[in-house]
Amino acid sequence: MKITHIRFGMLRVPLKTAFKTALRTVEQVEDVVVMVHTDTGHVGYGSAPATAVITGDTHGSIMHAIRHYIAPRVIGEEIANLNRITHAVQASMEKNTSAKAAVEIAVHDLWGQLYGAPLYQLLGGGEPAITTDITISVDYIDKMVADSLAAVDRGFESLKIKVGKDIGLDIERTKAIHAAVEGRALLRLDANQGWTAKQAVYALQTLEDAGVRLELVEQPVKAHDLEGLRYVTERVHTPVMADESVFGPMEVIELIRMRAADIVNIKLMKTGGISNAVKIADICGLYGVDCMIGCMLESSIGVAAAVHLAVAKSDVISKVDLDGPSLCRFDPVSSGVIFNESEISITDAPGLGIRAIEGLVLVEEPLA
Repeated sequence: MKITHIRFGMLRVPLKTAFKTALRTVEQVEDVVVMVHTDTGHVGYGSAPATAVITGDTHGSIMHAIRHYIAPRVIGEEIANLNRITHAVQASMEKNTSAKAAVEIAVHDLWGQLYGAPLYQLLGGGEPAITTDITISVDYIDKMVADSLAAVDRGFESLKIKVGKDIGLDIERTKAIHAAVEGRALLRLDANQGWTAKQAVYALQTLEDAGVRLELVEQPVKAHDLEGLRYVTERVHTPVMADESVFGPMEVIELIRMRAADIVNIKLMKTGGISNAVKIADICGLYGVDCMIGCMLESSIGVAAAVHLAVAKSDVISKVDLDGPSLCRFDPVSSGVIFNESEISITDAPGLGIRAIEGLVLVEEPLA
C-alpha cells in the first residue's frame, strides 16, 4: 500500500450554541479534511481546524504546508513503513503542528486499514470505550448554570467550565455552578491563559476556602509563563494542568523537570499528530504524571484518532475532554467511533473506520 496523492476538502458543521473562551468565540466547526490516497485504492482521512490563536495554523497555512513541504516527502512511501513516514512528516518543517497532525492521522488510518484492525489495537489495545466531559462556555452566570444543569441531565458527569475573562466574575460563576451541580458532576476550570499567576492563586484559594472542590484547573497563566505555572502549582491544592504551555515531548520534559504542573493535556493538533502524542504519554508514564486527552473545536475525524489513542494509552491518559462532536448540531462523519453524548465507543472497523463524510466539499487539484 503506497501513497500516490493527497486531496483536500472543507467540512463545516454548525454548533448548537456559540463556543466562547477567554481567547475567542466560534459559531461553527471548520475543518480542512486531508485525504491520503494509495495505489490499492484505500483512502486515509485526517483533519485539522484553524486555531490561529493557539497553534498559529489557519486553513490556508495548513493546506500550503502539506502541499509544498509534507506531501513531497511522503508521496511514494509504503504505509507499512509508518515510522519512516511520521519522521518525514515531523522533519518536513518547523511548527505547523495542525498540518502535520492531519497527515499523520490519515496515515495512521491507512495503517489500520493495511492490517485490517482498528487503530487502537495497533497502538497497544485496551477497552474500546471512554467517557468524556463537556465544555460550558463563558457567558452570563444564569446561562452557565442552566447549561451546566442541562449537561448533567444529558448524562455528563464532568463539566469543563470556561473562565479567564474577569477574576471576580470567574469566582462567582464557579461558585454558582458548583452549588447547582454538587454531588452530580465534577468541575474542571479552564482559564485559557486568562489569569496572571497571582490572580490564579487568589481565585483558586478563594474557591478552596469556600468549599468548592475542583478536579483540576487548566492553563491558568500565559503559555510561555512556566515559572508562573509553577508558582500556581506550588500554592494551591487544586491539581494544575498544562495545555498551551506544552506542545511537544521536549516541552513536557522541561515541564516535569520544573514541577510546573500536575497534569499534561495532550492534543493532536498541538503535538503534530499521533507519533509525538505517544511519546508524550510514554514520558509522562515514566514520571508518574497523569495526562488528559483533549481536542480543539473540531470535527469527529480528528477526534476519532484521539479516542483511539486514549484507549491505547489509558494507563496514563486518565482524563478525557473530547467533546467536539457533542457540541455540534450533528455529526456528518460515519466512522468506527460512535459518539453518544458522554459515552464514546469504538467498533471493529479497520483504521478509523470512516465510511462517509456528509457535506464534504473538495478543494483544488490532487497532489501527486
